[in-house]
Amino acid sequence: MSLARPRVGVLLVVGLAGLATIAGSAQDGETPSGEWPYFGGTRAFTRYAPLDQIDQRNVANLRVLWRRPAIDAVFTQAFPELRPSNYLRSTPIMVDGILYASNAVGLVEAFDPGTGETVWMQRPLTPTLEGVAGRAAHGVAYWADGSDRRIFSLRNTHLYALDARTGRLIPGFGDGGRVDLTPERARRANGGSSPIVVGDVVVVAGTVDGAGDSGVRWKGSVPENVRGYDVRTGALRWTFHVVPRPGELGADTWGAGSLTESGDLGAWCCLSADPRLGFVYVPLTAPTAAYYGGHRPGDNLFSNSLVALNAETGQRVWHFQMVHHDLWEYDTIGPPTLGEITVDGRRIRAVMQPSKTGFLYVFDRETGEPVWPIEERPVPPSAVPGEQASPTQPFPTRPPPFAHQGVTADDIIDFTPELAARAAEIVDTFVVGPIFTPPSVVSDEPGGTRGTLALPGSWGSGNWNTGAFDPETGLYYAFSHVVPRVYRLADASDRPNTEMAYYSPNRDAPYPDGIPLIKPPWGRITAIDLSRGEHAWQVANGGGLRDHDALRGLDLPPLGIASRPVALVTATLLFIGEGGNVFGGIQENMWGSAFRAYDKATGSVVWETNLPAGTTGGPMTYLNDGKQYIVVPIGGQDYPAEWVALGLP
Repeated sequence: MSLARPRVGVLLVVGLAGLATIAGSAQDGETPSGEWPYFGGTRAFTRYAPLDQIDQRNVANLRVLWRRPAIDAVFTQAFPELRPSNYLRSTPIMVDGILYASNAVGLVEAFDPGTGETVWMQRPLTPTLEGVAGRAAHGVAYWADGSDRRIFSLRNTHLYALDARTGRLIPGFGDGGRVDLTPERARRANGGSSPIVVGDVVVVAGTVDGAGDSGVRWKGSVPENVRGYDVRTGALRWTFHVVPRPGELGADTWGAGSLTESGDLGAWCCLSADPRLGFVYVPLTAPTAAYYGGHRPGDNLFSNSLVALNAETGQRVWHFQMVHHDLWEYDTIGPPTLGEITVDGRRIRAVMQPSKTGFLYVFDRETGEPVWPIEERPVPPSAVPGEQASPTQPFPTRPPPFAHQGVTADDIIDFTPELAARAAEIVDTFVVGPIFTPPSVVSDEPGGTRGTLALPGSWGSGNWNTGAFDPETGLYYAFSHVVPRVYRLADASDRPNTEMAYYSPNRDAPYPDGIPLIKPPWGRITAIDLSRGEHAWQVANGGGLRDHDALRGLDLPPLGIASRPVALVTATLLFIGEGGNVFGGIQENMWGSAFRAYDKATGSVVWETNLPAGTTGGPMTYLNDGKQYIVVPIGGQDYPAEWVALGLP
């Protein structure tokens, strides 16, 4: 297998000149054979393709066919000080024989599906370091009407419309080809989910201040409303208020005047849509100060909710809140996945929504009715002064959770008596309990605790990476990991620039001798049979820390890798990696470079290889000149991000 980088230097100039042409188009709502028109596969976000050229008989023959840096050399050579992130979450789309992707700084690049060579690159508006700097979006969107073919991308604070043939900005869209998405009063804009086109509307959502992410210390965060823009002109068509305005549905779920002091809600990753119904499905994140909600009593709609909107008007069709008054950063950021399932002989057009809690919620996508009952069950109260935790939370009766939930003494590692004793001593310093045990105040007093040790943690289990659906078998594939977090609060009265009564210090859970506190498997794939609402199988993903000095000589099964890999389902196989170490300071069980093919029916490993770095985004597959390719985004803390294309010789 050759790992040589492709020679792209000559084509860079050609790309900048915008000389490429594209023939044909993909019809709205259809998936042409062999294409991958949306970064989740289709707007149903199944991460599935009905391709079968690569199967169990020949998958062992896969080779690296081409590699492409996550940012073209034109930019890195022009700006040596540029430091693009190696965390490449961008999954390319493939339409009309061209791959399109948001590169490592969020500029769109088009490249050849057979060679990885550049076709065109989006020019930055200002040719400066500041103008080039940015970060990748998860994906881009494609739209066509006759000869008018456009790529829509979300970069930093703007929605861009590009000519799919040349990469040039569409002059008649917004202000010279882009629309400013920054809400008034926002302290900072963080980008957000990739755009999705439904009919003649581009739907966007995002996150602004980041206050829901780890509990930033200020009030008055701006909500990132969901908005629909005219696909041709960029004119604003509608706005859905994720934090209701006075008099709107849900306004009464924000007590003490917090409607104007809480926000941050938005969609962090993935939108899906049903073009037949004209609905777009939006998973919304946690509210301001995710770990302390004393200033925002009530359920706090539409935080932590799946909302179905009419894409033409922006009107709410239905919603369901997975977590009331979130105190754990259990925001809903995994992709809503659409598919048809058969339950008790009844065919249901369903939407499946994973949650960081490890629950999979399954609804009728048209009505919002749960396929199986969802029960409101009592959960532990909060002891934090001023906090009013929700007394109940919704628990699906089916399917069972696909992740480890809660912490008890039986969950602590016991590989050896020494490790068991040390882990138990550590855990005794924390508050533990079932899922939804609230954060606690750190205390140095006798009998005080170091906070609440919880599973799932804020990394969650149904994070942005989880969720793939096989429409042929009705199996939903969920990835989960065991990464406990410490939910600790401290008095903020003496903290500068703090508007909350409490803030959240460091939340990393201890690792005795570099080993997780909780028993493995630390990374797991669960196949869920949605005809029965039951698990079909569960397997560990990767070997984990079996070679750790403290575990050497023990007869251990695979322990799993606790990262955030993304699955790809084909007609024949389930592909998934181990996740890339792009953050630094991460324990060894949280990343790896392996990429595997699993038997979809049993979970047994059919094939595996080691890539140059761990996977960081969603794999995709397509046909080009009759040949099936699989493209995988990879990267590492010390490894520049790139796309790697695999295929048969």
